[in-house]
Amino acid sequence: MSADQMNVGELLAATVPMVKTLNLAFDEITAERAVLRLPDQADFHNHIQGPHAGAMFTLAESASGAIVLAAFGDQLSRAVPLAVKAEIGYKKVAMGEVTATATLGRPAAEVVAELDAGGRPEFPVHVAIQRADEAVTGEMEITWTLKPLPAA
Repeated sequence: MSADQMNVGELLAATVPMVKTLNLAFDEITAERAVLRLPDQADFHNHIQGPHAGAMFTLAESASGAIVLAAFGDQLSRAVPLAVKAEIGYKKVAMGEVTATATLGRPAAEVVAELDAGGRPEFPVHVAIQRADEAVTGEMEITWTLKPLPAA
């Protein structure tokens, strides 16, 4: 894990208690891709002994937050990232450990250019949730915004 990955992971664990509660692991965090893992934990199982839907939602949303911080961390002095909406689809039964892989749906430079022009850009983040056998068990689309901070 790189220092940047550790910083994003530590930041999320410190500011989003559910990240620490679920023991999420940060496998990869770059401005292009974030990969987080939810270990298989009985405390977070559903009625069929797989990961609970709420835990998988939190895993996917956290992966999206990790890529947003990696891609736009240099903008935090002038804008706050906020999730605007999220939609998740559960495709197959998930069992055991699951991994969420997040990717940006718009080029970061385009989003920053919109912020530079005085806008409040919105952008999608796509997340695929997979079992250990790499079958996609869920997909999530989260729309984020960079909300400009008031001038000091």
